[in-house]
Amino acid sequence: MGKVAKNLGLYLVLVLVVVTMVNTFLTPEEVQKQYDEISYSQFLKDLDAGNIRILQIRNNTVPGESSSATLQGELHSGQRFLTYGLDVSGIADKAASKGVTVTFEAPQKNTWLMSLMTSLFPTLLLIGVWVYFLNNMQGGGGGRIMAFGRSKAKLFLDNKPKVTFADVAGCDESKEELQEVIHFLKDPEKFKKLGARVPKGVLLVGPPGTGKTLLARAAAGEADVPFFSSSGSDFVEMFVGVGAARVRDLFEQAKKYQPCIIFIDEMDAVGRHRGAGLGGGHDEREQTLNQLLVELDGFDDTSSTILIAATNRPDILDPALLRPGRFDRHITVDRPDVKGREEILKVHMKEKVFADDVDTGVLARRTPGLVGADLENLVNEGALLAARRGHEKITMEDLEEGIERVMAGPERKSRILNDRERKIIAYHETGHAIVAKILPGSDPVHKISIIPRGHAALGYTLQLPEEDRFLISKSELMNRIAVLLSGRVSEEIVFNDVTSGAANDLERATQTARQMVTQLGMSDSLGLVKLGNKREEIFLGRDISEDRNYSEQIAYQIDQEVKSIIDTCYENAKEILTSHRALMDKIAGVLLEREVIDGEEFDRLMNENTPKVSITKPGDDMNNPENVPDIPEIPDTRVDSIPKTGRDFIA
Repeated sequence: MGKVAKNLGLYLVLVLVVVTMVNTFLTPEEVQKQYDEISYSQFLKDLDAGNIRILQIRNNTVPGESSSATLQGELHSGQRFLTYGLDVSGIADKAASKGVTVTFEAPQKNTWLMSLMTSLFPTLLLIGVWVYFLNNMQGGGGGRIMAFGRSKAKLFLDNKPKVTFADVAGCDESKEELQEVIHFLKDPEKFKKLGARVPKGVLLVGPPGTGKTLLARAAAGEADVPFFSSSGSDFVEMFVGVGAARVRDLFEQAKKYQPCIIFIDEMDAVGRHRGAGLGGGHDEREQTLNQLLVELDGFDDTSSTILIAATNRPDILDPALLRPGRFDRHITVDRPDVKGREEILKVHMKEKVFADDVDTGVLARRTPGLVGADLENLVNEGALLAARRGHEKITMEDLEEGIERVMAGPERKSRILNDRERKIIAYHETGHAIVAKILPGSDPVHKISIIPRGHAALGYTLQLPEEDRFLISKSELMNRIAVLLSGRVSEEIVFNDVTSGAANDLERATQTARQMVTQLGMSDSLGLVKLGNKREEIFLGRDISEDRNYSEQIAYQIDQEVKSIIDTCYENAKEILTSHRALMDKIAGVLLEREVIDGEEFDRLMNENTPKVSITKPGDDMNNPENVPDIPEIPDTRVDSIPKTGRDFIA
């Protein structure tokens, strides 16, 4: 029955097309086949000769039959013929005067049903096409044509998510904030007796992948109540008023299942700031948001419906949506710390088989800045690598490789580098590592590699902090810039030339220096001022431009300060590497031989007082073209990739 209803419009259109074609294009072909066509002049000749016995006139068609005995002309005795003429009314009188039996065919009479269907066919055809396409746009489900204003939220009752807070790790504070909501849903009378008002709305805010959606599902599982799950984009459609209708329908359904939880993911899709569009006006999204505001404010005091929403863009939400009485409580689901990462790893490792050497504490310390989704991907990558290598259990080596794949990308063994490029990359990465080791406050070097990884990294020096950090000093920022510039410095010292491999290093160093001057007040000449305001257009993207609240003279001073910081850090890195040239040659030689040096091996090489190990033969000059292979043009891609680790104070 549902399928018939779904295709009723299409069936009606097909019937009308067939009937109209029969009515319009049906011609008396079968009748015409029984007659011999003759010319009109021959017909007049035979009529004058008296050779025609019967004529039957049909509009401009003149069929007839010759007499049994023809006198003249071309007609045979008793032949049935057919001819055509423009004006046959005069022929009828002439034929009758000659004794020919003349008959006229009565005009065809269409039935009222046929006339009605023929006249309404264009309108019905347009309606049928509209119904067909509307049905397809709404997903093709039965009854969807008249129900496009219904909410798309999924209702979980007996099949509600079997997720509890035991399955959520790394966000203990966020779980505690949700406990009050859960207690209210379990025992609302306890709060009503004291006159307490539980938050009507809870907004989960945090970076992507931190587990906001999982936390909402766990809250519903803990409260053991019906759970409506929807996305912000489900409300907005191309038809005006559909989004507001779906919001009304969602809250009407929720009232039937109180107490319950409504969860809207990606709230910024429907809750963006009103009036921020380029053309202004009142669009469909704003109507949807207005209806959502009304529904949130329209909850009565006895309502037991809690709205939980999640977003990673709270800065673009409408202020009316964030005020008390609507989203009363804002819960930040931040990146996990070391303890949180260890707990998250244990959750994702429950159903997998691991070797005895796997230490979640070490993995947690080596994955600063990663969120829950990254850690889940890390464990999965380790499992895939173990299966590929034929291991019966997932080893620590597999997980270590998984960390590098997540942070720097997969190995690009197919990218073949010539000897000259390999030497440049080896010295480049060695320069990063040595300066990072010597400068105080720098993160320890975990691994050096000249194996290409990811999209553009021809080599990388991986630094991992020993602990989570939330603040960074000026001297540490200066040291960080020096580490970034040390790759370029090593190329200049060893080869007396530079390459395009330090493009990404220079970009990051310049950005850090400019933020020190304009945002962090770390310039002695400019003082404790913040220069420039970021302008974030909601519908054009973030940080598309910057408002300059300073003069051209200040702009010149900013450029000079940035250049001064870069030059100072460059000279510091150059002094360190020049004084440790022998050590740089030794470590670069080992790196060329092994391609990868881990942190322990690097520390041992730094502490050894071994003789100088030179890559070149005695007497060879690295700058002599005869001793160095030809260098093809190196593309403008970065040589090294030092992933940002930990909670970076610089935005």
